[in-house]
Amino acid sequence: MEYLENRELSWLKFNQRVLEEASAPETPLLERLSFSAIYQSNLDEFFMVRVGSLTDDAKNNDKKKDSKSGMTPSQQLDAVFTAVRRLQPSAEEAFHKNMNDLAAFGFEQVSFKTATAEELTFLELYFKREIKPFISGIVVNDAMPFPFLKNKELYVVTQLGSGKKTTIGLIPLYSEHIERMIPLGADGRRFILMEDVVLHFAHLMFKSYKVIDRAVIRVTRNADIMVSGKGAEFRSRMEELVVKRTKLAPVRLEISDVFSRNALDYICKKLKLANVRVFTSRIPLDLSYLYALQDLSDDPKLHYNVRSPRKPAALSDSKSIFSQVKAKDVLLSFPFESMNQSFIKLLQEAADDPKVTSIKITLYRLAKASKVIAALCSAAEQGKEVLVMIELRARFDEANNIEWSKHLQKAGVKVIYGPQDFKAHSKLLLITRKAQGGGFDYLTQVGTGNYNEKTSSLYTDLMLLTADRTIASDAEKVFDALLNGTFVEDSEKLLVAPLCLRDRVLAMMDEQIEISRSGGKGYIAAKVNSLSDTAIIEKLVEASQAGVKIELVVRGICCVIAGVEGYTENISVRSIVGRFLEHSRIFIFGKQGSGQKIYIGSADYMPRNTIRRVEVAVPVEDEKLKKRINDMFRVLMSDNVKARKMLPDGSYVHIKPREGTEIINSQEYFFDEAYQRLEDKEKRRSQLSENRKKASEKKSAAAKKKAPPKNKTADKTSSAPKKRGRPKKSETK
Repeated sequence: MEYLENRELSWLKFNQRVLEEASAPETPLLERLSFSAIYQSNLDEFFMVRVGSLTDDAKNNDKKKDSKSGMTPSQQLDAVFTAVRRLQPSAEEAFHKNMNDLAAFGFEQVSFKTATAEELTFLELYFKREIKPFISGIVVNDAMPFPFLKNKELYVVTQLGSGKKTTIGLIPLYSEHIERMIPLGADGRRFILMEDVVLHFAHLMFKSYKVIDRAVIRVTRNADIMVSGKGAEFRSRMEELVVKRTKLAPVRLEISDVFSRNALDYICKKLKLANVRVFTSRIPLDLSYLYALQDLSDDPKLHYNVRSPRKPAALSDSKSIFSQVKAKDVLLSFPFESMNQSFIKLLQEAADDPKVTSIKITLYRLAKASKVIAALCSAAEQGKEVLVMIELRARFDEANNIEWSKHLQKAGVKVIYGPQDFKAHSKLLLITRKAQGGGFDYLTQVGTGNYNEKTSSLYTDLMLLTADRTIASDAEKVFDALLNGTFVEDSEKLLVAPLCLRDRVLAMMDEQIEISRSGGKGYIAAKVNSLSDTAIIEKLVEASQAGVKIELVVRGICCVIAGVEGYTENISVRSIVGRFLEHSRIFIFGKQGSGQKIYIGSADYMPRNTIRRVEVAVPVEDEKLKKRINDMFRVLMSDNVKARKMLPDGSYVHIKPREGTEIINSQEYFFDEAYQRLEDKEKRRSQLSENRKKASEKKSAAAKKKAPPKNKTADKTSSAPKKRGRPKKSETK
């Protein structure tokens, strides 16, 4: 259909928007380089997961066509490889320009062409003393198995000559004893990469051969592998998977320069890779070192303005968070507000509160030194019932989660792994506390992001805390189902995938369609990371055709094309890519006012979220909080600095501020708002304290004025010092 976009090509357009930030003039120079590294890292994961999956599909059933584009897996792969090659010149241009511009600030990545004579002498000595003892050259021949090339590791490859014969030489470059960035100056800003040094001196590694050609290579391996199961054996099987993944088939070979065709063909044959999967890059094959440049200069021109999460204005330090949430719902917004001073503090309070009887939580991704884990272990050690559903299949976090699961069990936490074949991606917490006078109170938290202190300062996310008993009852159903390996089949307020989320979303869209068909103004809005669920897309198209106004903020994959006449002309799509990763999910049905329904949750509008995972979304019912979310959405739709608008051909263009209009960078706006909200709270507190002081002084003055006059003689007598003569003898004893 003309209004549908292929998922993989849509994702590549998203990564192109990331790459654009590497050239954005308003983005500070070192931050631009970080976006180059992010672009490359994104592409690595894309090849490992999506290209890996398509590769398997092409082998197993290449006749199966994509429902959006009608392409077979092989056709999708060809389209992906073409699109990636088209982006490469932009990636190279951005990198080289930014590195050149850094020279004005004392930075220089040196090559052997730009090194001084003194540096060349130093580097030869450095190679012999500091590098060569820790690496070795491998001569490849048919008499021995081809060496295993590790995923994403760098190797120097050489074509070697010996008489009339040629062969291949490989030098693995990974070693914990060798620094990748070799400083050539005291401050480290002038440096050379280790792979360039080894490449230059590769002939010293193969003294019996003549080095005919040389290059740096890097292999990307398939990572699309899943394990199903449950119970105690599941963790063991996941540990096996983590090891197995490192040995899966290659899906891409990157090479740093033009290399001997015969030698390259030989390598591809050994790796079982078609030549179409070879990508040449004239920039370093691993750009992760660029993040380290951030620490080499504190020049404010090179960095974003310093921003730190604020203490949430909605919470008071003088009361427990539980008591405050019992009084009213609380909405938290990250990274603009602090997770440590809100959610982490709540968990720590719950762990130490003798009246808290149980804590239940779902965990997906965690920080390396997790305060969440520490609080949960503390609670268990203090005798509370602690139930943790930890998702061992969280891709690329499997090993971390396996270790945390062991740590939790040692502390006495009951650990479960969720239903077979379905990941639990929900962000759900339920705390039960003994109520004064008998019974129990509950606090339920539902969020859009992981319980990860590190990413909470890098991702935009929302979190609702509520004491609503119906929501708590629904949350209990979720945990019961997770415990039993089943699914929630019915819930009152929460939307719970896989059985009671998508159908209810579609039903709420139908309500807006009916409003429009009845002459009213139907409205649907959503902020998600990705949109690819065909059922939801078709319903959005139906709504657009019925006259419903639809506003979508979709960071990444968006398989519906906006503005296509006859289908999606009432749909607008924006994507915001900026300093922080847009990660919050908001579902809005109806115009602001009575009858409007708003949800936040963990699910994107993708089939993997709506029908193949355990996801939870919670209604925002407090009118003040609904207004806050509506205001947030309006700001997102007004962003004219970091927002791009989708055009009817599926391309994206930057939204630029019109002359005389306010410049709005939504992420900076929300930070300013968090600062202002806290400042206003402090002013109100200060004013209240001043008013109390004045009232107290006024009351005191009035009391003095009304008091009866004292006896003047008595006053005079009591206040005058007594005349004392020489003490009597009795007084000195």
